[in-house]
Amino acid sequence: MEIKYYKPNVNDIESMQKLVQSEVDSGTILLRTPEEMATTIRSYTAVKADDKLVGFVALHIHSPTLAEIRSLIVDPEFRAKGIGKGLVKACIEEAKDLGISELLVLTYKKMLFESFGFSEIPKESIPEHKIWADCIRCKHFPICDEISLIKYLE
Repeated sequence: MEIKYYKPNVNDIESMQKLVQSEVDSGTILLRTPEEMATTIRSYTAVKADDKLVGFVALHIHSPTLAEIRSLIVDPEFRAKGIGKGLVKACIEEAKDLGISELLVLTYKKMLFESFGFSEIPKESIPEHKIWADCIRCKHFPICDEISLIKYLE
């Protein structure tokens, strides 16, 4: 199996939306419209296995110091093969390259992110603009059961 990580383009949006639809329906991942995805397409990293889109993630920049890993998805058939770890690693490296010093994630996969040195933080410490820009759109808001973690980059 040939695994290829790459920066997607707008032609990948339809496939990306199909891949994430079940997680959007369950409320695990927030809905991103095709227009939203198009305006932020440069924030995504995607992965193909034998030319099939099997996962993606976004690195969203909130400020000159803070970015967030979001929308991490791997096709269920390709989980437990290191693809999710590869996507997280790509985000960490990109954040470092951009000079970001803090990397935030809200997740149900605490152990995955702890394996990269992320530490759990209280949700109250998350910047307000993050809460109001994204969290208020979630079907679980205000009763959030995601775990917030942060990693300080060197």
